[in-house]
Amino acid sequence: MPPKRDYYEVLGIERNATDEDIRKAFRQLAFKYHPDHNHGDGAEDKFKEVNEAYEVLSDTDKRAAYDRFGHSGGQDLFGQGFQGSDFGFGDIFDAFFGGRTSSTRQAPQRGTSLQTRLRITLDEAAFGCEKELDISRTENCSECQGTGSKPGTQPVRCPNCDGAGEVRRVQASIFGRFTNVTTCPRCRGEGRIITDFCPSCKGSGREKQQRKIMVKVPAGVDDGNQIRLRGEGEEGTRGGPSGDLFVVISVIEHDYFKREEDDILYGLSINFAQAALGTE
Repeated sequence: MPPKRDYYEVLGIERNATDEDIRKAFRQLAFKYHPDHNHGDGAEDKFKEVNEAYEVLSDTDKRAAYDRFGHSGGQDLFGQGFQGSDFGFGDIFDAFFGGRTSSTRQAPQRGTSLQTRLRITLDEAAFGCEKELDISRTENCSECQGTGSKPGTQPVRCPNCDGAGEVRRVQASIFGRFTNVTTCPRCRGEGRIITDFCPSCKGSGREKQQRKIMVKVPAGVDDGNQIRLRGEGEEGTRGGPSGDLFVVISVIEHDYFKREEDDILYGLSINFAQAALGTE
């Protein structure tokens, strides 16, 4: 078996290459050797070699280990050569009683719910009001519609899991041999990888947006109460629903009046005669 080529040589970059240099070299080579575009002999092997090099050099810890120890510190410490670390009794029970039979690949994910605080006056709390909120939230990229790929391009099938989103490995134990199913580390369960990143979101498929949202505060709301705005949190991924926005009410202290439960109190100083005889 021929020795592995140096990862920097595989990507055609210098050892002091920046992260952007690594991404650029990977995109070019992945497109060049991808089996869907290149049907020549050895193209698939080269494509896998490019992906392996990128997996190590694009990760800060893996790259540091590779720079220090070579292939024994790069792939063998972090890649699939180190197979026994995540196999335990949970996997054994999975094998006996059914385990994980379905992949989480491309499962819709609900967006994160957000919380913000709204300050209102005692009058607004008593009679109700309508307020405008300025919210920063994460949404799908408007340029690539959340795919992470440059408009006009599409992600390609992951060569590590062949698009399955998960990796199956046979593990030996005192109970026999079991199949251990884990999320593919290369595509993180997506089943696809991006070779041409969206210039707007840099391949994340997500972006921060400032949104103005109207909230109706009901009459009689109290300090610390929460108002839930469904679907106004961060946008979900892969078609998942958006999270919610929770608005926590903070009632500003009034100069004269004080609220105790449903009562409004006012402190007034009077002398003894006024208290005894009454006054206006």
